[in-house]
Amino acid sequence: MQRIEMWDVSKKVVALGGGHGLAATLTALRSMTSDITAVVTVADNGGSSGRLREEFPILPPGDLRMALAALCGDDEWGRSWADIMQYRFTSDGALDGHAMGNLLLAALWDRDEDTVAGLERVGSLLKVIGRVLPMAAEPLDIEATFESDHKSHVVRGQVQVATTKGKLKSLRLIPENPKVLPQSIAAIAEADWVTMGPGSWFSSVIPHLLMPAQRDALVLTKAKKILLLNLDSADKSAGEYAGYSPLDHLQILHTYAPDLHFDVVVVDASADGVDELQSYLSTFGSELMRADLRSPGQPLHHDTKKLGQLFAHIAKEKLVG
Repeated sequence: MQRIEMWDVSKKVVALGGGHGLAATLTALRSMTSDITAVVTVADNGGSSGRLREEFPILPPGDLRMALAALCGDDEWGRSWADIMQYRFTSDGALDGHAMGNLLLAALWDRDEDTVAGLERVGSLLKVIGRVLPMAAEPLDIEATFESDHKSHVVRGQVQVATTKGKLKSLRLIPENPKVLPQSIAAIAEADWVTMGPGSWFSSVIPHLLMPAQRDALVLTKAKKILLLNLDSADKSAGEYAGYSPLDHLQILHTYAPDLHFDVVVVDASADGVDELQSYLSTFGSELMRADLRSPGQPLHHDTKKLGQLFAHIAKEKLVG
């Protein structure tokens, strides 16, 4: 993998998020620096991760597995093991739909009960660039209150929060003040850069700000901060994003972290309401950047090469020092 020369490879970067959005960010960052710490949400209750959570008292492994695969070694060994980690069984039995990496992490955690040690062991197997840490030391649930047709209803679970339609009224973690990993807090404190997003806003991004210790660490760190907004528009059929503009997403974020300010906020080049967004950000001293980051084949997913070019541009032109 060719490095982008404009990046200072000595920079320490912490990337927060979950799912495919975080995996895209990590894939872009790894081409420019090897000192990456991924801090991953641990509230998934769907699919293979949800089934494993029901059977074992472990963290949901899916988002952690994707982060590990995104940071795999750039050689035949690393890439081949990343492919194996991502492989999903297809059968008529109990293994159907399970990802091999989820089962491997579950086995290590069930045997040793040490989450970080298990992640480090798999990281060594994949020759990962950097490291992957969970957002919390214990599995979490997300609970949200939505309003639709002038009625409020409460849903619990990452899948339910991400798929429920209506206006978000409140979002909370269960437990409300979970145990954090000291390694994650230390990484944020020592970072030169912190990135957040893209990803499911209510179920993968905002949860990072619902943990008091982590939110405080993000506010206090001297790191430069980059927020990547999603590519989705305010399309009424856009699932979790139905009816929400980029400004709405940013205002929701500031509701839960009013003291957290970003140096650069990145929005899709085709986004609506840019003038309002720019005006809002100017009150926080944040710079708005518009960029075409869409993947040609998947218009609601970020293209990792375009993301890499964006980070290189920001490093050279925007966040010098």
